[in-house]
Amino acid sequence: QRMIGSNALAREYAESDRSPDFRTNGNTDPSTPEYHRHAAEGFANWKLQVGGIVKAPKAYSLADLKSLPARSQITRHDCVEGWSAIGGWTGVPLQVILDEVQLRPEARYIVFHCADSFGGLTPTPYYESIDLIDAFHPQTILAYGMNGGDLPTGHGAPIRLRVERQLGYKHAKFIMQIEAVASLDGIGRGKGGYWEDVGFYDWYGGI
Repeated sequence: QRMIGSNALAREYAESDRSPDFRTNGNTDPSTPEYHRHAAEGFANWKLQVGGIVKAPKAYSLADLKSLPARSQITRHDCVEGWSAIGGWTGVPLQVILDEVQLRPEARYIVFHCADSFGGLTPTPYYESIDLIDAFHPQTILAYGMNGGDLPTGHGAPIRLRVERQLGYKHAKFIMQIEAVASLDGIGRGKGGYWEDVGFYDWYGGI
């Protein structure tokens, strides 16, 4: 991350470069009654909770997010499993949200709590985190659109994180809550993400 630099941009592509088939990765449906209810309602009553160590916690409807300044970008998604695809994403820059809720000085990380779970008999809701360098990067967005349409369920509707300089497991899907924290010690097992805690993934999945 330090070698790349805080202002380095991921490559952006032309419409003609988009992959004809962009496979889904990870979970493709949270399979919970709450999520299915929101999906059946077109996420009209869904709210993104943004809080933690902030001065002005807020809850955003999908309509609220779509009313904020938007960014569109066509980028390559690189999966740790060895495949890549190019897709178009539209959403609100995470910086816009963080500026509204006003991080407190002690905030160091942004944690994403998701609707989907992993783990068999005792499933754990998915979670991921990034630091403030990536949180305020211009290409880091909460995407609600993909390839000119609404974000499909398999790709994380209603919103997913796009943090374009990192591998796919960092791009949390089905986001329900965003939390600003001073330390990752109290998140999961303390390594900053589900796969980092249960597997051998690095916290910083830079590409």
